[in-house]
Amino acid sequence: MRIVFLGSGAFAIPCLEELLDSGHDVAALVTQPDRRKGRGKALAPPPLKPVAEARGVPVLQPRRVRDEEAQEELRRLAPQLQVVVAFGQILPRSVIDIAPRGTVNVHASLLPKLRGAAPIQWAIAGGETTTGVSTMLIDEGLDTGPVLLQRTITIGPVETSADLEPRLARLGADVLAETVRGLADGLLEPTPQDHEQATLAPLLKKEDGRLDWGRSARELDCRIRGFHPWPGTFTSVGDRTLKVRRARPVGSAGDDGGGPGTIVGLGAEGVVVACGEGSRLLLVEVQPESRRAMDAAAFAAGARLRLGDRLG
Repeated sequence: MRIVFLGSGAFAIPCLEELLDSGHDVAALVTQPDRRKGRGKALAPPPLKPVAEARGVPVLQPRRVRDEEAQEELRRLAPQLQVVVAFGQILPRSVIDIAPRGTVNVHASLLPKLRGAAPIQWAIAGGETTTGVSTMLIDEGLDTGPVLLQRTITIGPVETSADLEPRLARLGADVLAETVRGLADGLLEPTPQDHEQATLAPLLKKEDGRLDWGRSARELDCRIRGFHPWPGTFTSVGDRTLKVRRARPVGSAGDDGGGPGTIVGLGAEGVVVACGEGSRLLLVEVQPESRRAMDAAAFAAGARLRLGDRLG
């Protein structure tokens, strides 16, 4: 099948490779423009661009896919199907309708759950134990189109977003391959989503990583794992920011004193902090400002933390 692939992020790499390995005619990759990154502000390509170039796939990088020039180029390519994975731009109806067999999106959630830009992170942060991948026909809403296929995956008890994303990316490639075969054979019937069951997974901001010690230890553990590596989670010690990289719930705070955010335990395993609902969280690995990550126990000793000190 002749396909135009619209994607930018690393999550989309297995999907593009699967289509190429399956013998489909990928007429072009449409991806984001190169961006200046790092201290030197050197131009860096989006993750999918080098993959496409290595496989001989033409690369288009319009500033906005809704511009008429970009749309004319898509029409010239005459795709039978368009595939969108981690693209980063919203498609207008005029682009969606270019391919006669439709425009398919691979989304890393079990729609209608977790519509939006960060479904992997919010699945873990929200305490979900399962998630998955959906393929759908794109419409003009936010991940609201009818679903073609879904597959489920279990989230591990200590899994982070960095761990889960590559597993979902591989699953997404498998589901996409099955979806394309089904569309080619006329065997798939799109199923409308139940919009009343929809939940959102909005784009993450740095401030989402601030730890609210009034939450339970389990909630905080989920957010620490879900927001790793971006935006990360943090608290404060005095007037300095402290990133929290690894932690785990360790039961009830009992009557050992102090409200949420109070240090109630110090030892070789780390720093125990009182949380909401009478729970406790053991900080295992932290990262002080302008320093490397370290064991929380080593940080506590160096910072001379004491029982009863509070984290902000």
